[in-house]
Amino acid sequence: MARLAGIAQGAPSDEIREVLLHYRRLAVVGLSARPSRPSYRVAVHMRAAGYDITPVNPRCREVFEIPCVPDLAGTAELGPIEIVDIFRRVEEIPAVVDEAIAVGARVIWMQLGLVHEEAAATASEAGLRVVMDRCIKMEHTRFFGGLNNVGLATGVIGSKRWQPFR
Repeated sequence: MARLAGIAQGAPSDEIREVLLHYRRLAVVGLSARPSRPSYRVAVHMRAAGYDITPVNPRCREVFEIPCVPDLAGTAELGPIEIVDIFRRVEEIPAVVDEAIAVGARVIWMQLGLVHEEAAATASEAGLRVVMDRCIKMEHTRFFGGLNNVGLATGVIGSKRWQPFR
């Protein structure tokens, strides 16, 4: 049986909503400074929604005029991190989870397509909440709005479908 992204894995919806309501500081591991990258677009949305973003990328100097830190240990100097949002390859997830535990993170969030059961178990055993195979931006907009049917934040609430200009 085929598994749909975000359906068979991760936390139940009510738990995700609670995470998004309660925690406001995100360390985005693998955040790119390139606007074409999914990590960048996710961070733009979450910043616009009022979340505090810390870019974690050793190959980047800054994103959104926020200095990048090379690893999660570097986030400790900036204050406690609550959600560790992971945009890295699956094989790199266990090391990120170990770092997140060491810095006292509260939530591990593995983006769409990322599932690592052993790392999730390690995080859960350490008392962290775990969300796998879900996009934090998609979940945020699902609960709190913000996108129209072409994926753009319009700021306009309406019941009519978007129609191209003719």
